[in-house]
Amino acid sequence: MVNDTQLKGDLAAAARDHLWMHFARMGAYQDHPAPVIDRAEGAYLWDTHGHKVLDGLSGLFVVQVGHGREELAEVMAEQARKLAFFPVWGYATEPAIRLAERIAGYAPGDLNRVFFTTGGGEAVESAWKLAKQFFKLTGKPLKHKVISRMTAYHGTPQGALAITGLPPMKQAFEPLTPGGFRVPNTNIYRAERMGAPTDPHEFGVWAADRIEEAILFEGPDTVAAVFLEPVQNSGGCFTPPPGYFQRVREICDRHDVLLVSDEVICGFGRHGTMFAAEKFGYQPDIITCAKGMSSGYGPIGAMIATDRLMEPFLKDKAWFPHGYTFAGHPVSAAVSLANLDIFERENLNQRVLDNEDALGATLRKLLDLDIVGDVRGDGYFWAVELVKDKTTKETFGPAERETLIKQFLPKALFRNGLYARPDDRGEPVIQVAPPLTCGQAEFDEMERILRTTLTEAQQLL
Repeated sequence: MVNDTQLKGDLAAAARDHLWMHFARMGAYQDHPAPVIDRAEGAYLWDTHGHKVLDGLSGLFVVQVGHGREELAEVMAEQARKLAFFPVWGYATEPAIRLAERIAGYAPGDLNRVFFTTGGGEAVESAWKLAKQFFKLTGKPLKHKVISRMTAYHGTPQGALAITGLPPMKQAFEPLTPGGFRVPNTNIYRAERMGAPTDPHEFGVWAADRIEEAILFEGPDTVAAVFLEPVQNSGGCFTPPPGYFQRVREICDRHDVLLVSDEVICGFGRHGTMFAAEKFGYQPDIITCAKGMSSGYGPIGAMIATDRLMEPFLKDKAWFPHGYTFAGHPVSAAVSLANLDIFERENLNQRVLDNEDALGATLRKLLDLDIVGDVRGDGYFWAVELVKDKTTKETFGPAERETLIKQFLPKALFRNGLYARPDDRGEPVIQVAPPLTCGQAEFDEMERILRTTLTEAQQLL
């Protein structure tokens, strides 16, 4: 008879020998087993050893309504019994129709056309393909290039990766899809290093003007789209300066360039509105979204386009030769509808708006630590930037980053009871993005564990 200890050992061995984990150094698990997450409820996770951990990252910016919602599991089972799968390739299913209608109702302006995918990278890929074909169909066939920001992450497919502004993530796969070009991001904490003004309004104008500069340099007749996250994830929660998106919208209109709001993370309540473009006061031509649509209870994403972008596809025999087998999956669509019902019933968007200042204030207590240089974010999406010297903002060197971000922090945070994201794709940061159901008690717990772990890190360094 196999006992519990043997089962745990078998799982660890099977993970080591067969499971190729994503974005992971697989060699690290040859002698040290990967943590195996066994169950979750509300804002907490338990591994197979019974260790309880606060999910300070909503899985991966995903589980907006919290883990273990029985009603969502019931919806999935009911839909699977009725219709488990059928593609939306020239056919429709009721869950896909209802969800498309619901999302169009939430989206700002005339963003009424919902093209389903199974994730965020696919949504970004779809948006670039749509932009290129739209301009071909409307007599501007040279418009194919994309402008995005430095250190921004937009996904792993070849096209989305070309839009991504992280050279180390791309080098192993080059040459990529041609046409991606980079401009400065909105990291005002590092404005001086970029030669930019430090006044927030002036900085916003400066950063937006770099987009127009890039469009003019490449030639407006060759640029199809600008891809921007409302709050940039990679690099650590760069919020938009005042007036930034309004000026970008003017620039895009002036040069007939599509503005794509990449809301794979920022959509569905992360900032207190269904789509963050609404909160930050701008109208996109396309929204890409995923993660929070189903709160992770089913894989699903979408590209949402304006009626204008659909128009040429309604003429003659035009079609969009693009799609995914599992896009708009009936079970994922059904659970997404139920997830959005919870948003409305529990007023989660307003909960985020009511609590975002408290979350920010709680995390800013960490600024008394020598290792913490900046705390920034919006809604339930925050980053703590780590520095070697607070006065000069000196960052850590490669060897120190390896020790701090890759080796120490992931294990120490988890050991101390918090799942968060240490990241150094820009400067070293720890990101937190708790489920939208969390409140002050969870904020305090995150701050306490971060303080304990960062104090340990200071001593280590």
